[in-house]
Amino acid sequence: GPGAKLDPWENWNRKVFAFNEALDENLLKPVATAYSNVVPQPIRRGVDNFFGNFADAWSAVNNFLQGKATAGVYDVMRVGTNTVFGLLGVLDVATEVGLEKTREDFGQTLGVWGMGTGAYIVWPLFGPSSVRDTIGLPLDMAASPSSVINDGATRYSLTALNVVNTRANLLGATRVLDDIALDKYNFVRDAYLQRRRSLVFDGNEPPPPDPTEPEEQPSAPAVK
Repeated sequence: GPGAKLDPWENWNRKVFAFNEALDENLLKPVATAYSNVVPQPIRRGVDNFFGNFADAWSAVNNFLQGKATAGVYDVMRVGTNTVFGLLGVLDVATEVGLEKTREDFGQTLGVWGMGTGAYIVWPLFGPSSVRDTIGLPLDMAASPSSVINDGATRYSLTALNVVNTRANLLGATRVLDDIALDKYNFVRDAYLQRRRSLVFDGNEPPPPDPTEPEEQPSAPAVK
């Protein structure tokens, strides 16, 4: 798969992956399941939209950094529309009026700027990443409601709500993944790396090198 050469720390990564799986099975998944059973879908969608409004603002910054001014302006318009007419982002009015969302983060920006993916890394709690995406992670994390709220309890509550709500949205997908993946670690790694590559190129990836083309061999040094 695409991750084979980019995973020099596989032994460590698999241990962290197993830790994350155990944490998910024993804590996150049960809490998210209870949350999805108790909280109605419209409210959960409102929570999605609220956090998504902050993601849209960060996406605007990254679109401008990547030189995609039109997409950046659309993101700014989305944030303005949803903040003013969507009850501070709880309603996604912008999508209803045709302003489609684009989710750009700083890891993608670094990729557009020419930084290679680097080695694949699995972080405790945060899950799949790469050297490039890890560099972008602190800035991506700062672009959240908890970063603009000074009250510690509220900040932690918002972070927990975001984690649990996000996990609740993935309950169906993880059931499918558990059923189909023979080696879940490899499946997740290759899917993550392929998706991140596609996002950096906005879906227009350059074709892989033609294996039938002979590689240029370095010329032998002249014998003296």
